[in-house]
Amino acid sequence: MPQNKNVEINLEELYAESAHHVVNTGEEKIHAKRMVGKFRKLKWLTMIIWVVFFLGPYVRWGDRQAILLDIGNRQFHFGPVTVLPQDFWILSLLLLFFAILLAVGTAMAGRVYCGYFCFQTIWTDVFTWIENKLEGMPAKRKKLDKAKLNLDKLKKRTLKYTAWLIISVLTGVSFVAWFSDVFQLWTDIVTLQATSTEYGIILMFILGTFYLAGFLREQACFWLCPYARIQAVMIDETSIVPSYDLTRGEPRGRIVKGKDQGDKGDCVDCNQCVAVCPTGVDIRNGQQEGCIMCALCIDACDSVMEKVGKDKGLIRYASWDEITGKKEKPILKRPRIWVYGIILVAAMSGVLWGMSTLDALELKVLHSRQPLFVLQSDGSIQNKYTLKILNKTTADINVKITAKGSDLEGMQLIGTEGGLLVKHGGVTPLIVYVKVPRKNLKSESSPIEFAIEGVGSDGVQFNSIKVNYFRGPRK
Repeated sequence: MPQNKNVEINLEELYAESAHHVVNTGEEKIHAKRMVGKFRKLKWLTMIIWVVFFLGPYVRWGDRQAILLDIGNRQFHFGPVTVLPQDFWILSLLLLFFAILLAVGTAMAGRVYCGYFCFQTIWTDVFTWIENKLEGMPAKRKKLDKAKLNLDKLKKRTLKYTAWLIISVLTGVSFVAWFSDVFQLWTDIVTLQATSTEYGIILMFILGTFYLAGFLREQACFWLCPYARIQAVMIDETSIVPSYDLTRGEPRGRIVKGKDQGDKGDCVDCNQCVAVCPTGVDIRNGQQEGCIMCALCIDACDSVMEKVGKDKGLIRYASWDEITGKKEKPILKRPRIWVYGIILVAAMSGVLWGMSTLDALELKVLHSRQPLFVLQSDGSIQNKYTLKILNKTTADINVKITAKGSDLEGMQLIGTEGGLLVKHGGVTPLIVYVKVPRKNLKSESSPIEFAIEGVGSDGVQFNSIKVNYFRGPRK
């Protein structure tokens, strides 16, 4: 790494001086410059993930939407798997997994989520791209902002706001489509038959997207997002984040043709790193809460360094330890990474185990306690059970109910004649009785196994088994 060896630089003093910076509080609208570079390309690639948000609801699985969060019917469909409230712990573990994954990403590489995946960042980037195409580069946009309303300004603003509005409408409809069948939703919207809740949520997303991405922009990151406030406690000296190399860049100064640069550092004070920043921060002033770590400043600085014939990397992804010349601690020796990793593995293991053990039909058997058994007039002992059958499929299923017990010779099951129609997406209860001749009972408590079998409309067989106990008098 090339450094200015003729000048001794006190890092502590430099960083203390750079701590006195001005925070962008919204007095002036940020018109970020758009430059090509590897991190700009990476940003466009990661934005593609949000295509799933718009197109995901249109993917079908059989006769329904592949992923449908049907809150009204308390059913969450994920392809062939249907998760009901009884299995909500699986979704809780999945949310825990993503929450810890965000913490891991922050601990290792700062606010990479903010820079590359956050919906506010992505929508703002798309909105400003449209603005750049219709109104021109930052200087032209600033001039247009100050210009009086005329035909040219009215035309450009109308086109821009129309494009923003279309994206906002699609955002609102796409969000609701994850909770309601998308084709039925469009039909209801066009025919004005959608519910007031659907219209309200869509309107809320239209207004929110239009205002947050179109006007509030970086101020949402400063004042509305709690993640910006807590990131300081989630990164440390080993976190790899966009950093300005003070030892190499200072003292900064502009290049004057034909003059000796003297003891100046590599930073030519061109301010391109500030010009491309979507939140308007100066990375040379150290880490700030406004930095979303999109690394666009790295693209800008590398471009300038290449033009002036200096090595790239004056601004680069680096840890505090690397910038200050300390020995970097390996990832595997960081306690937080191990703690986060254990939680991640445990959460995902629970999700995978839960998904793999989900049954389409789930049987629960409750033994009556008042009384535990009844002595019949024919000398047999009778027990009463309540069977609760949960059907997690999307269709009703006729089930056959059987019971058996190795120590219950002559057992008779009453109440299951003709089978049972189990309604889809809910619990169907059934009261049954089991009779056993008293002389055949070998103990006061004998295991009994209840089983249900059914065939779905598509020919798939379902079954579930549950063990309980048959109670009798003491021997």
